[in-house]
Amino acid sequence: MVTSLNEDNESVTVEWIENGDTKGKEIDLESIFALNPDLAPGEESIPSPETPPLPSQTSVKVNKIPKNRRTIAPSKNDTPSRDNRVISVYPLRIVLSCFLTARRKSNCVKEVEKLQEKRERRRLQQQELREKRAQEVDVTIPNYEIMYMIRDFRASLDYRPLTTADLIEEHRICVCVRKRPLNKKELSLKDLDVITIPSKDVVMVHEPKQKVDLTRYLENQTFRFDYAFDDSTTNEMVYRFTARPLVETIFERGMATCFAYGQTGSGKTHTMGGDFSGKNQDCSKGIYALAARDVFLMLKKPNYKKLDLQVYATFFEIYSGKVFDLLNRKAKLRVLEDGKQQVQVVGLQEREVKCTEDVLKLIEVGNSCRTSGQTSANAHSSRSHAVFQIILRRKGKMHGKFSLIDLAGNERGADTSSADRQTRLEGAEINKSLLALKECIRALGRNKPHTPFRASKLTQVLRDSFIGENSRTCMIATISPGMASCENTLNTLRYANRVKELTVDPSAVEGRPNVHAVNQLDALEAQWGVGSSPQRDDLKLLCEQNEEEVSPQLFTFHEAVSQLVEMEEQVLEDHRAVFQESIRWLEDEKVLLEMTEEVDYDVESYATQLEQILDQKIEILTELRDKVKSFRSALQEEEQASKQINPKRSRAV
Repeated sequence: MVTSLNEDNESVTVEWIENGDTKGKEIDLESIFALNPDLAPGEESIPSPETPPLPSQTSVKVNKIPKNRRTIAPSKNDTPSRDNRVISVYPLRIVLSCFLTARRKSNCVKEVEKLQEKRERRRLQQQELREKRAQEVDVTIPNYEIMYMIRDFRASLDYRPLTTADLIEEHRICVCVRKRPLNKKELSLKDLDVITIPSKDVVMVHEPKQKVDLTRYLENQTFRFDYAFDDSTTNEMVYRFTARPLVETIFERGMATCFAYGQTGSGKTHTMGGDFSGKNQDCSKGIYALAARDVFLMLKKPNYKKLDLQVYATFFEIYSGKVFDLLNRKAKLRVLEDGKQQVQVVGLQEREVKCTEDVLKLIEVGNSCRTSGQTSANAHSSRSHAVFQIILRRKGKMHGKFSLIDLAGNERGADTSSADRQTRLEGAEINKSLLALKECIRALGRNKPHTPFRASKLTQVLRDSFIGENSRTCMIATISPGMASCENTLNTLRYANRVKELTVDPSAVEGRPNVHAVNQLDALEAQWGVGSSPQRDDLKLLCEQNEEEVSPQLFTFHEAVSQLVEMEEQVLEDHRAVFQESIRWLEDEKVLLEMTEEVDYDVESYATQLEQILDQKIEILTELRDKVKSFRSALQEEEQASKQINPKRSRAV
């Protein structure tokens, strides 16, 4: 039963009886006309006499009509439609027709129509955009969907890159990031650039991800550092904000360190050594040479000229826990501590330099014999840490020192479970040295009383750079922009981020004893039975401070490698001593044999001297043989320890 017509929202109110209960609802007129076409305006309704009336469905009562307020009762001649949905057709049609002459669309309907129009326009625009992109898409690009996601995201950013007008801030520890351009190999493979640097201190990584339903999406990870250099930045610009502020430190009797960190092929050697043109490197545009240039300029200033300072340079590499002099035909060097606990690199040559050109010649000589090898990232990977030092001396005594370091590729630190022992030892030393470097910077930033510099050869030779009030450090994290390098890039940024985070709020950790650290060290001592020595104590401390990166199995492996390196040095030293002693024995035996050529030589003296020589030989050679046996056992222990490493946790730092 239709009870009322509602002009405001163009609907009718209906009621019906169901199981003895009266129920009702509103129905819009469009639905009425759709269900009952013969009620629509302008059409005539023809009753169908063939269909018998249904009394229960033909009772219509219109209680309220907007214009004349008339009530229309059912007629006996009223006939329902063929589908029994129309009740009292003729009177209701008249009422509806009268009502429709004055009907107006409500605001709600108008808004719905506007939304529908906008939706249609948007669909058309999206369709046009898809068609346009389909025409532009290079089907040879394997990840064009990701490319468009990154492009759309970048279009929404507000770019404020670093410029020469920005102020150079003073940091005791400065951490910055440099992005290189896509190289020829990446461009030929149509690799995507997934790194964005929107401002002077922000780096964003667009990491491709995939949902369970195989839908691809981007996870945009943001990192903040002191400075961020995009792929258009020159070496001169990087130097201006990183190493240049440290030059004055060494003239003020301080120690400065600047090192480049990142995966192989990310631009470390380019940044530190200079621009490449094919295989040739222009050393004059690297941070090594730029720092040397400013050192000689500073020497000419009146306040430093009167100090009568002399400039020296050294260049050495650290490979697999061993130190080699790159300026002396790669002679192997020993690292020892003197009685004053000062670290000395025994035999390292210092070359006096008078100008920048002298420095360039030394850099070329050193780079030509640096150890390199092939990795998955680079056909000529730097497998060693290269350390170039500019030393100021006054009357022979150290005045200041600037250490510039091109670190080995960080992805090589993951090669600790390789079947090749040499690769394992390389990876172990790189992994350990990078962790130790981070902890030494932590100690410098927090003014800790102890620095775990003995945990690696790298931090051991750089010990004096991490102590003292007038010590400053700068880290340049170099990253590759390609999507194929995304994992290594994130590892590099996380490492750099941990270094910087450690210096943000030193007061939050100072003055609180680390009970957990003590307990952890005790547990390690009991578990592995590690003997007490400065090197092993620092290694244990390094393990405790990096529990997430160093599993117990990896610690065991590092301990085995450290022991192996120590024993190797001892065996080589003893073997060299035995060799020198053998030369003396040969001379003594030659004298004895010459004595026997005499007619009346003293047989008793001959026998006594020969017995003494043989006893010495047996004693020394037996001792050397026992050490070699122990060394071989250590080799087996290292191999067994390498097989126990969890590959998921022994990742590059």
